Amino acid sequence: MEKDLRRLVIKAFHVTEVLEGEENRVTADGKLSINREVLKNILKNYPLLEKLDVQIIPPDGRDRYTNTIMDVIPVSTKVLGKLGEGITHTLTGVYFFLTGVDVNGKQAHEFGSSEGNLKDQVCFGRAGTPGEEDFILSFDVVLKAGMGQEREGVLAAHRACDEYIQIFREQMKKFRGDKCTERHEYHDIVRPGKKRVVIIKQVAGQGAMYDTSLFAKEPSGTAGGHSIIDMGNMPILVTPNEYRDGIIRSMQ
Repeated sequence: MEKDLRRLVIKAFHVTEVLEGEENRVTADGKLSINREVLKNILKNYPLLEKLDVQIIPPDGRDRYTNTIMDVIPVSTKVLGKLGEGITHTLTGVYFFLTGVDVNGKQAHEFGSSEGNLKDQVCFGRAGTPGEEDFILSFDVVLKAGMGQEREGVLAAHRACDEYIQIFREQMKKFRGDKCTERHEYHDIVRPGKKRVVIIKQVAGQGAMYDTSLFAKEPSGTAGGHSIIDMGNMPILVTPNEYRDGIIRSMQ
């Protein structure tokens, strides 16, 4: 007899307008505003970072220079339960890009950097990248000299970006679920006697930005996460719904 182990509901809220404003705010009706003043306070928490900035890139503004892209981050938050079950609220129509360079102009990278013209550096409209009509919020980090190749410097950049995104997550937790633009429901089901299927995903775990974080407190988050390196690069079992819910965070 089938066993329904866990249920995950993801409610999406589509963002149609991104602009600068007096506060960092997102609403269920698709309005998002950014304000850079809070970055000064965030920067104080990260001595390995020199400067933080966030820039709005509209869909028609991708013909522009970008520092190396360290991550593409969806904005999602847990409303009920833990990662892999319960209810998650997520934004569509907007994604964060974490980009980085050090004070001497050396791009944050290990084996190769991706600075250049944004429209040429990203294959848009693919799995894991923004669509052609999506907004991008570029969270640009200037690191101390040489810190773009050091594990602690790169981790600080990820944590600073995550701290900023958390401002919006806290607001999203209070969205009325019936105002969502999309609703998706997923179940982890065991079927005794049927074939057992395991999907193996190889992740980075070599050091610096070649790292992978798992089991953070928030979907696609950093806070509370554990490095695959610190876990000895050993095999880790995650459920299908944990994977869907953003339990793996690439630090590349």
